[in-house]
Amino acid sequence: MKLSEYVVHDATGLASLVKKGEVTPLELTRRAREAHDEINPRINAVIEFYEDAETVAGADGGPFHGVPFLRKDVGCTEAGRLQEQGSRLFKGHRPKTDSYFFHRARDAGLRTLGRTTTSELGTSGFTESILNGITRNPWNVERSAGGSSGGSAAAVAAGITPIAHGNDGGGSIRVPAAWCGVVGLNPSRGRISGGPNNQDASFGIPREFVLSRTVRDMAAALDVFSGSYPGDPFIIVQPNRSYVDELSQPTGRLRVGVARTKWGEIDVEPEVLNAVDSAAALLEEMGHIVTEIDPPCEPAERKRLRTIIMQGRSSLSGASLVGAARTMGRAINDDTLEPVNLKLYEHNQNSQLSHFVDLLEALRALRFRVGEAIHPFNILLTPTMPTVALPHGTGTCTTNPTLSVKEFMEANEALYAYLGIFNVTGHPSVSLPLAQSHSGLPIGLQIVGRFGDEATLVRIARDLEEARPWTHRRPSIRAGGI
Repeated sequence: MKLSEYVVHDATGLASLVKKGEVTPLELTRRAREAHDEINPRINAVIEFYEDAETVAGADGGPFHGVPFLRKDVGCTEAGRLQEQGSRLFKGHRPKTDSYFFHRARDAGLRTLGRTTTSELGTSGFTESILNGITRNPWNVERSAGGSSGGSAAAVAAGITPIAHGNDGGGSIRVPAAWCGVVGLNPSRGRISGGPNNQDASFGIPREFVLSRTVRDMAAALDVFSGSYPGDPFIIVQPNRSYVDELSQPTGRLRVGVARTKWGEIDVEPEVLNAVDSAAALLEEMGHIVTEIDPPCEPAERKRLRTIIMQGRSSLSGASLVGAARTMGRAINDDTLEPVNLKLYEHNQNSQLSHFVDLLEALRALRFRVGEAIHPFNILLTPTMPTVALPHGTGTCTTNPTLSVKEFMEANEALYAYLGIFNVTGHPSVSLPLAQSHSGLPIGLQIVGRFGDEATLVRIARDLEEARPWTHRRPSIRAGGI
């Protein structure tokens, strides 16, 4: 198989070729390395391609039959492999725990070949760090790939692998999916186990999943990674059939709520709003009932919640970082943490225990308010981001020494207004690359489903992909020269 052939297939397509004996898993691994060597120096998406990649453990069976995969450098762990979380504090860290997520990946035939970049501790929606530098968008290297799963999104968009691991605590899968032109689902709270040592982390606000190029890969990955384990805090409603089987099921007539107004302080760019209107018209043509909706909660409530959530984030809490620093034999200072993360850590050190009670009440109130507001609808259609990919250095990077904690939180709330709210409520939401700007940058639109109803998202995403296909679009930087 030539590299130019490798990059045009999604993970499902490559798995089919292996199953038919037309290509071997070893050939796929070598094509992934070739793609990496050609492309990665230009986009800086992969920080480590394993030296033992050709012999890496992983079943050649399962639904994916040896398809190359990449791991985001924060979140789920592979025992014995480096996980540095984009931070000098964790330089050289090798977890001893193998996550359930990567157990499932191996059993499914996904071969994890390396690590992708992230912002430090996954805090920022821009994948820039002192440790690993700037990850560049394959569509325009002067623009951000988004974050914090920017390395995975950029690698998938550029053809290094057809699918990669990510996680989302406030948009960290959906932001880079929107800006890099790929598919990014944040599943329902509890759909993917964080075990054995990170179940329902931070009250289920962050969740683990993947970034892919196609809806069918998203569905196949849901079948692979869904499922509970002993110690999980609750068992989510299970689907009636496999998600791959949902691809052949009728969608039915849906009630669709469309967000046309801004939910934060940033106005929606005209091209993004036009994309929302076009998708809404398409859904109406399909026979769905489309109604414009107001923001499901007040801006002041979201701002208050953002502050409390940042104070409660386990990765920035005093106990968590102090313990990590002790394990690594390092101090917490400006040599180990980036400026904004150090300020957040110091800010959280001064927080009172009463903030924990405030957090629980704020979570409960917002879940109730948003759930009640959107209950009349089967799905929502919103912008993923109010803007196309922003230039490097213009966002909320934790490397920026001039940003205060207050400014960082306010900027996050303004930019990710359509995203973090559904991390809190637990609703599943997917960003689909349904449009493109006049300058050629991807525009992602978000479809939000009812809690536990990924099946409807799979079916409607399939319908939209068929009506507005996107795989023919190619970023300016793509492996194999195509």
